[in-house]
Amino acid sequence: TTAIQQKKAVLIVLYGRRRCGKSTLLKKVIHENDVFFAADLREKSLQIDAFAKSIEHIVPGFSKLRYPDWDALFHNINNTLNRKVTICIDEFPYLVKNAPELPSILQNIIDNKVNNKYNLILCGSSQQMMQNITLNSSSPLYGRCTEILNVKPMLLGWYSEYFGKNAIETVEGYSVFGGVPRYWELQKNHQTLADSIKYNLLDPDGILHKEPETLFYDEMRTSVLAYSILTLIGLGCNRLSEIAGRLEKPATQLNRPLKLLIDLGYIRRERPFNLTSKSTKKSLYKISDPFMNFYFSFVVPNKSRLEFGLIEQVWKEIKGKFNQYVSEQWEELCRNAVPRLNIEGKSFNPAQRWWGNEMDRKPMEIDVVAESTDKTSLLIGEAKWVNKISVSKIVDELKAKTKNLPFIYHQKPVYVLFLKQMPLKIPDEIIIITPSDIIAVLR
Repeated sequence: TTAIQQKKAVLIVLYGRRRCGKSTLLKKVIHENDVFFAADLREKSLQIDAFAKSIEHIVPGFSKLRYPDWDALFHNINNTLNRKVTICIDEFPYLVKNAPELPSILQNIIDNKVNNKYNLILCGSSQQMMQNITLNSSSPLYGRCTEILNVKPMLLGWYSEYFGKNAIETVEGYSVFGGVPRYWELQKNHQTLADSIKYNLLDPDGILHKEPETLFYDEMRTSVLAYSILTLIGLGCNRLSEIAGRLEKPATQLNRPLKLLIDLGYIRRERPFNLTSKSTKKSLYKISDPFMNFYFSFVVPNKSRLEFGLIEQVWKEIKGKFNQYVSEQWEELCRNAVPRLNIEGKSFNPAQRWWGNEMDRKPMEIDVVAESTDKTSLLIGEAKWVNKISVSKIVDELKAKTKNLPFIYHQKPVYVLFLKQMPLKIPDEIIIITPSDIIAVLR
């Protein structure tokens, strides 16, 4: 809002994953005397005609002229306006697909101040294309944007605020639908999380049953490889060598699609804490988006049965595995929250998992490890999503692991348990973090 209120004309770019609320945000920013145009995949001439008609309500008779190209249209907008307005183009990449010259036309208009009577807001769901249009140094619009906003999925705390559910229900719901506001709206139409999963995801006619295909269509020419990679990761193939072997492709051919999926926020590459080598041998690929994780863990492996109408049968199996699934999401939420928490008066760097061999060469794993920003302390933590737990036993195991860690030197260990609920008895020197604590900082 501050940017478009400036006296000079501005160019603002807004991009992000589909259904994250970009269009809703824009409609709150622009006014009835501004222009909102939703592009589609029609031919260029039809798009120009439709755009001209959208100008009619601020410039009567504007569409009566025939515009041979986008350059003529944008020039005439400036010539006919008698006051400053904001023009928003939603799904801008659709226009560029049929008119690749459009970014260069806009560059010329901006450089020559032909748009001094209107602000431009360009919006799109194709994250890759929007980044190339604005952030690529070879792009005509590079360096000409007043603001570039990446609308990302929302954090756990906002989900809690939207639903007003208790902390445990919040973590469970977020583990399925993630941070996409439109998914939240669909979930809210149902009394229970189970009903919303069955209706929206498992039912072949459900609005989210083929959602990944729609998302991939925005970003790549073919979604086959991306879909296949996520399917394999969902099935537990986490190493590059495993994924390449199952796809029968050289690992080098997967570097580019894996990087794209990481850039889009769908997967992440995990490396053990304190690993100095850049080798990929110890790297694991995990699905980072909760919705995608649930989809490729439970929907894709059961597609045939779901198409056959066996929704209740599939749900019964999911229900039996659901707690374990949520526990994995809980771990990641805890790691994400660590830099935002104040623990013993200290702040910590981003947390990682650690796995490897202890000093006596036995395999060992720790859920959450992070170094304090002043480098004097090392957070050592376990994340558990169970109702009944022996806290003293976990603490003893954690302390035993710490003694054998190959990377702890003169730092003070800070023991933290991330638990589903607060235990009745808390051992000395142990910090307990519950879902309410995580919800409070992830916003």
